[in-house]
Amino acid sequence: MERWALFIVLACGACYSARSGCENQVCNPRMGNLATGRPMLTDTQCGSTTPEYLCNYDDGSCVPQCEVCHRHAHPPTFMTDSSFTQPRTWWQSAGDAITETLQLDLEVEFYFTHLIVVFHSPRPAAMTVESSQDFGHTWSTLHLYAHNCSSWFGVKDGFGCTEKYSSPRPCSGGEVIYRVLSPWGKLDPYSSEARAQLGITNLRVRLLQSQPCPCQLKKSHTGVLSVPYAISDFILKGACLCHGHSDQCVPASGYLATHNRGHHVVHGKCVCRHHTAGDHCERCDRLYNDQPWRPASGLTGEAHQCAKCKCNGHAESCHFDRRLWLLSGQRSGGICHCLHNTTGRHCQQCQLGFYRHPERQLTTVSSCTACLCDHVGTESCNPANGDCTCKPGVASPLCDKCMLGYWGFSEYGCRPCHCAGDCDPYTGDCMTGSDPAHNNTLFRVEELFSALNFQEKCDCKQQSLSNRKVFCIMKYTYGKEYLVVGHHDARKGQLLVNMKSLVKPWRANHSRRVLQLLKTKCTGVKQV
Repeated sequence: MERWALFIVLACGACYSARSGCENQVCNPRMGNLATGRPMLTDTQCGSTTPEYLCNYDDGSCVPQCEVCHRHAHPPTFMTDSSFTQPRTWWQSAGDAITETLQLDLEVEFYFTHLIVVFHSPRPAAMTVESSQDFGHTWSTLHLYAHNCSSWFGVKDGFGCTEKYSSPRPCSGGEVIYRVLSPWGKLDPYSSEARAQLGITNLRVRLLQSQPCPCQLKKSHTGVLSVPYAISDFILKGACLCHGHSDQCVPASGYLATHNRGHHVVHGKCVCRHHTAGDHCERCDRLYNDQPWRPASGLTGEAHQCAKCKCNGHAESCHFDRRLWLLSGQRSGGICHCLHNTTGRHCQQCQLGFYRHPERQLTTVSSCTACLCDHVGTESCNPANGDCTCKPGVASPLCDKCMLGYWGFSEYGCRPCHCAGDCDPYTGDCMTGSDPAHNNTLFRVEELFSALNFQEKCDCKQQSLSNRKVFCIMKYTYGKEYLVVGHHDARKGQLLVNMKSLVKPWRANHSRRVLQLLKTKCTGVKQV
């Protein structure tokens, strides 16, 4: 009755999970026999080399049931077939086997809750159950079984060793049961403590000493020894490991799915919910790392779903930063991996060389537009409006040529001309009135005033022209108008007055030529 009670409890738990689903709550995949559909390794098998004549005893009968065992009669796969559709099948060891080892290797880590071994022969006088969580590199003993724990293992009954499952009776159909957690108590099944006990990649059962059925003689009337070990059912009850974030599993990568008649095969890769990812839902999905990953709670039923990063539609992934998480008071710790020429923790800014288009939404794919500035002469591009900030001596608006009075356009900017007037923008040679190619009737050198041409000391300091008081103390005729030529202060939108500025008495007929000059060379002209 104990075996069937276990099946009923687990079946009801699986039905509840299927009804509840994963929406905003913990969920679990269907449980089953982890041994189904997987090869079981044994040391021996009756008739594997030559046929053997061996006998078994049915429960409640002392009449031997003898047969010739050949290699296909009782293979290890008969331990894991369906006890409902194939009730009269079993694995049988070789007749001369003294000890026997059964081993099940799983392709990934699973959770298992209990083990049931049903013997077709009398149960062994001593056996051990061992497991591995690292694919067989290291092993730990889960439990010991013996008819006398003290003599076999040096421990008392109940201290990691059980005597109740080691009686030779019944001669067939006797069970050995191991429960991982008994009782469950208040342990969360998805906690790291539970995983240390429930997780498994390999299981090994060692049969250390066989024992005869009490009613049999040491040898049958035919003179053939009875079989040492025979097992009809090997049930390792468990499920794929999903941390409470999945209710369905599929074959793991590289594992060929097998089907067993009448039995459900438990696969090892989770179909993750709650925005989690990985074979075991052990991490958050690519764009859901704004909070740290956590397993679901088996005690409260909370899903602990992964939170989406706030990336304004400009990222397909993000990563979690614990420092930011702590600084935010454990509210947000995601950093977006930005696309579409955006940058910033939330992709809320444009990359260097791009600016926010004023007519497009922040979440639009093309919200960041490339600046038109020349990359050689540009210091930076204003990410708010696309305005270019030029390198020293370079003219705006596109920073693609030298200012008037500068030459040698390069990645370092432009160098000032060492002339009273302008100079060749490529060579730096001074332009004189005798040079017809560079002569301009508006700016004859002899009519201009420049601090560079001034014979006396001049303490003119560079500043933006906001009023008349910023000029050097020079011999102007007050009440008259002058034309001041200089560089443009792109930051303040004003004329820049410095040692390179030029001054010329204003005449009405200059207007047409000034307008023409504005279209071709000058970057800043102001009448005072």
